[in-house]
Amino acid sequence: MAIDLNGISVFLAVAEARSFRVAAENLGVTRPAVSQAVRRLEDRLGVALVRRTTRSVSLTEAGEQLYQRVAPAISEVGLALDTTADRDSAPSGLLRLAVSSIAEQFISGPLLARFADAFPSVQIDVTVTDEEFDIVAEGYDAGVRLGEVIDQDMFAVPVSGDQRQGAFAAPSYIERFGRPKHPSELSAHRCIGWRPAPHSAPYRWEFGEKGREFDVAVAPQITTNDMWLMIRTACAGGGITFGMEEAFKPYVASGQLVPLLQDYCPPFAGFFLYYPSRRNLAPKLRALVDHVKRWR
Repeated sequence: MAIDLNGISVFLAVAEARSFRVAAENLGVTRPAVSQAVRRLEDRLGVALVRRTTRSVSLTEAGEQLYQRVAPAISEVGLALDTTADRDSAPSGLLRLAVSSIAEQFISGPLLARFADAFPSVQIDVTVTDEEFDIVAEGYDAGVRLGEVIDQDMFAVPVSGDQRQGAFAAPSYIERFGRPKHPSELSAHRCIGWRPAPHSAPYRWEFGEKGREFDVAVAPQITTNDMWLMIRTACAGGGITFGMEEAFKPYVASGQLVPLLQDYCPPFAGFFLYYPSRRNLAPKLRALVDHVKRWR
């Protein structure tokens, strides 16, 4: 059977809009043209794809199956065409990124430095923030966060491998107050906590035991939104703190901090560069996506 690409494109527009009128507006054609294209596709396939009433448009079971199978393939074709069309476009312009403060591998320097060196016409504006917001609505091109908190409608490329969180304290603190053997004992210790924003509650420390996840609401004596203040205070013997293991590795290696409760700190999916669509990516963002893939 010959492929009716025009009919399929029109059908996909109707399926996504659930409206012949809106599909026609999106495609820049008349409503009768949309209706005729869908009708021709249905006649060719010998099955109804769309239910039409005076008030609504919905897909039949066959229409839903066709949509689920064809939409990803058409998206890939569009991506390939976009890539081909932009192959000679040099990446340039302002690239705005919203990056979590604990995305150490991304904000530590080398990854961005190598990207800036490879694409001197791209200006990179990085906002380091732990507040949750819609990057599209706020005008960002992409963001970097832990995979578990990224919306499912986003596309994502891994920036790091699996991560672990952990509890840490200075040898001087352990000598004075002892070492907790279980997370439940943290309430009896001085803790240095983290919060993402001024008016938010301190982060609940997350652990795992025998395949079960749980968290502990410690009562921090010191709370901040700055990871480096937490680390420096812990190194000075100010208490037990908690965060991404990667950020604490240099201080553990130097002997300034000691890891605690490691048996209760399982690994989890790490950080991802995420963005709203794979289609029509600006050359500057595509260059960053490709750079991150090569870096990994």
